[in-house]
Amino acid sequence: MIVDLERFITAERPHWEELESVLARVEEKSNTPMSMKELRRFHYLYERTSADLAKLTVFASEREVRGYLESLVARAYGEIHETREKPHRLRPVRWMFGTFPRTFRRHIGAFKMAVAITLFGCVFGGLLVGLDTSAKEILLPFGHGMRRPSERVAEEEQVTFDHLHGRKARGAAFYITHNTKVSILTMVAGVTWGVGTILLLLTNGVMMGGIIVDYVAAGEAEFLLGWLLPHGSVEIPAILLAGQAGLVLAGALIGRGTRVPLRTRLREVSADVVTLMFGVAVFLVWAGIVESFVSQYHEPTIPYSIKIAFGTVELVLVILLLARSGRGEPTQASPSPVTGDRQPVTSSHSP
Repeated sequence: MIVDLERFITAERPHWEELESVLARVEEKSNTPMSMKELRRFHYLYERTSADLAKLTVFASEREVRGYLESLVARAYGEIHETREKPHRLRPVRWMFGTFPRTFRRHIGAFKMAVAITLFGCVFGGLLVGLDTSAKEILLPFGHGMRRPSERVAEEEQVTFDHLHGRKARGAAFYITHNTKVSILTMVAGVTWGVGTILLLLTNGVMMGGIIVDYVAAGEAEFLLGWLLPHGSVEIPAILLAGQAGLVLAGALIGRGTRVPLRTRLREVSADVVTLMFGVAVFLVWAGIVESFVSQYHEPTIPYSIKIAFGTVELVLVILLLARSGRGEPTQASPSPVTGDRQPVTSSHSP
């Protein structure tokens, strides 16, 4: 191999200096993930510098340059293949606004299916109650089917801050634990190859649809919005997320014709299922607090317009969190052989 050494070094030095600059930035901000574009450039510079080092090994006179390249290549290799434990691994804010929404979007197909099943249940339950009002005695939960909406509204509007004094914390604990049980059951029901999860989502949809039609038909739509939106704008997405987790688990069990072993398929989705359920837990804690401290008060104690506005703001924030948050971090992915969703490809510095 014939190499014009001086020309070679002049042409390649900018790439070496760029790699050195990248390494300095990576080593300084070791917990900051690199974008996919940066990762590809970093890997290209590493491979090019390694090839240059191999070419220079035949020149005994260029010890200084060789030593410089050996150092660069060794540092780059260490960054690419490192396995050291990262400090400060517990980063709840970064998890909530990065890992959680990215995991949600990675399995967006399962979420859309959970929404479709629930909406079908809503339409079915609404039609049943609309066509036969006696059906609400069977379909509607928590005694809604035994009373007319106007009676419930008249009673609820008598509730003041004094009526629930000393009981709000206990009520919040009840709502949190009850909804968490329902969500966990919805997720765990995915082990029935998704049948149990589908049935639970369908049942929740039927009850919601029946309640909506019952109250709207009675002219109590404003009360319904003021009652449900403050906590429902977070609670209902949480139930749908639990359904999403259950369907992801079911997808791993079914395998969709893949030859990947069942144990491997479950291992591939286990972290994502846990992430989704932790997100569900956070949502339900907030929803339980709001349901106890806000949703249970109606006009004239708290105007419906304020409650509706509050619930609308919550819903917008939930949508923005799930749809937009974490998009600035690495999200480029390759298809999973298990679910058809896309798994992330990140650097060793990604969370």
